[in-house]
Amino acid sequence: MVLLKVSVLVTTLNEAANIQRCLNALKDFDEIIVIDSGSHDETVQISLDCGARVEQFVWNGKYPKKRQYCLDHIKTKHDMIFFVDGDEEVTPQLIEEIKNLNFKKAGYFVQGQYQWEGKTLHYGLRNNKLVLFDRHKFEFPVVNDLGAFCMGEIEGHYQPILKAACQGEEIGQLCYPLKHFAYEDKAGWEARHKRYAKWEAGMIAGKLYPKENKFYRESLKCIFRKIWCRGAFSFLHSYIYKRGFLDGKAGLEFALSRRDYYKMVASFRLRE
Repeated sequence: MVLLKVSVLVTTLNEAANIQRCLNALKDFDEIIVIDSGSHDETVQISLDCGARVEQFVWNGKYPKKRQYCLDHIKTKHDMIFFVDGDEEVTPQLIEEIKNLNFKKAGYFVQGQYQWEGKTLHYGLRNNKLVLFDRHKFEFPVVNDLGAFCMGEIEGHYQPILKAACQGEEIGQLCYPLKHFAYEDKAGWEARHKRYAKWEAGMIAGKLYPKENKFYRESLKCIFRKIWCRGAFSFLHSYIYKRGFLDGKAGLEFALSRRDYYKMVASFRLRE
């Protein structure tokens, strides 16, 4: 079998419940590197048993954060890298799509497809991340968020940007998604999103978000951040506009979770 000449960087922290599924789906790639943040569970041992190379990351509380650290310090066999989270799974369809790329574009966006209580959500909101790209052409922006509440070691919900010397190069969009097993642990999901909501409230209040690569994405996000009824808007967007109702009960619960998240963001903003 000819392996894909792409280096996969898997970022982990206590992902023992997910990491084997994640790594087993990456067998078509030539290099798999797990960058762990001092997990206290079996993440590292499982990764080694799966044949992955493991590197440790210890954050010093400053920039670079974890993903940029990988670009700066983790040696890879290939310039084209693919960032995958430990709770994600690359589908066979996405692998085939990557195999057919000519890699003439600097990078590619990949959508995430949520798995909700054992059900794959085919509709509703999907995140879209720039995770497959030439490591020499992109960098994660330095954002003035070190004082933001609940800020952590990994870059927030913003994308890498083209370096100054690479401005104007094309960025593509892949059709097939990454499965995202974010809701396997309900308590963990709720705790994470409470932290995210506090962080996002601080980012909005301080106008700390970096600009998006694409003008339309930047415009939409700026408008969305200013809307105080974002909870209701997010529910309608996911459940009606994105046809989440076609996923039945799971689609409804997911849309309600998006509503509740943005209600939390709004409540934290009011406390500042």
